[in-house]
Amino acid sequence: MKILLTVQDNSIAPRFDQATEIMIAEHDGQRLTAEPRTIILPHRSAEELSDLIVKEGVECVICGGIEESFHKFFTWKKITVIDGIIGGHAEALQRCLAGELLPGTVLPSAQGKG
Repeated sequence: MKILLTVQDNSIAPRFDQATEIMIAEHDGQRLTAEPRTIILPHRSAEELSDLIVKEGVECVICGGIEESFHKFFTWKKITVIDGIIGGHAEALQRCLAGELLPGTVLPSAQGKG
């Protein structure tokens, strides 16, 4: 399974449409199959990011806020969206791999910040 996380300053990017950095991790159901790769996007574009997600064969998107139209598009494409995540991207990935990440989760790494 390919998992894509939107990243900003080592945390999940607050908005999908403003992400300029992503991480893609591949998981075989038990462990990561390779080191996650980071991609720096040339500019902010939700449409181009959506195209990349489909082209890469991503099966799960982890992000902060996302517009309803993109959420519906991914659902239509049978791509799971775990949105509303606040906290570190590494922690979000680990929780996802353990099956413990739900939409709207505020991770311990984000608590006490603000």
